[in-house]
Amino acid sequence: MLRTCAALLVFNLLAAAAPAQDPTPSPQPEPVAEAPASPPSPPAAAPVAAWTDDENPAIPDFTSINLPTTLLLPRHKLAFRITHRFARPLGDGDFGDLVGDFFGFDSGAQVGFELRFGLFARTQFGVYRTSDRTIQLFAQQDLLQQGPRPIGVAAYVTYEGEDNLHVNHAPGALLVLSRTFGTRAALYAMPGWVGNTNLIDEEGEENNTILLGLAGRVRLGEAYAIVGEAVPRIAGHRHQETQVNFAFERRVGGHNFQLNFGNALGSTLAQVARGGGPVHHAHGDHGGEEGRQWYIGFNLSRKFY
Repeated sequence: MLRTCAALLVFNLLAAAAPAQDPTPSPQPEPVAEAPASPPSPPAAAPVAAWTDDENPAIPDFTSINLPTTLLLPRHKLAFRITHRFARPLGDGDFGDLVGDFFGFDSGAQVGFELRFGLFARTQFGVYRTSDRTIQLFAQQDLLQQGPRPIGVAAYVTYEGEDNLHVNHAPGALLVLSRTFGTRAALYAMPGWVGNTNLIDEEGEENNTILLGLAGRVRLGEAYAIVGEAVPRIAGHRHQETQVNFAFERRVGGHNFQLNFGNALGSTLAQVARGGGPVHHAHGDHGGEEGRQWYIGFNLSRKFY
């Protein structure tokens, strides 16, 4: 009996000394929810840039056929152009005669060489000389590029003379307005003035010409295009008919080749302002051949950048 009581006493003492166990499991701490990461801010919209240099294939060259475009020439870069205007009228003789003369390519040609230089990013100068010994000096200043604006604008001024710039000096100025339609087409309007366009010096004839150059280029694919231009005279000397040209064009890298057709051989600004063949009048007051003559030619240009 004493042993039993002693055992119970020891058991009770040990149970009292042990820490009490809570049968209810302690709650686990809830995980702290992380704040959702803020979405990355969208990149700032890049400013709308104008077409510059050679980015827009709708303006692949510095000229349409004879008239200027608004294409920029990068600073300190060069561009070169060769022009040919074959002197045989395509309407002379019959088709056999034309084939025999290889469609006019066997005839003599008025050849021109042009070199232009980008003095600044928006300013270019150049010189153009034709084989009839006419020299044209020209400068072009970009005023607006289309980009966020509806049109591009450039100022174009020339000074030319025959016999290697010794006689028949003719200054000129154009305001070149361009409008591109994506990368597929471009249209141009060029109001301008050219002095000393009357080389006949008939009494009562105006000596200067106010004109409106019109031109357009439509791309037919990645490399081909058709081009057209006309230069109606608004006031002043208008003895000859309006010069009209159209062309088929292929672009390969920095080269642009153009086969063109026109009713005159002139390719400088004053020559274009003087017009094509003489206007035919019913009463014969100015003479001239019946109908309009057409000539074949080509332009080949190369950018060195």
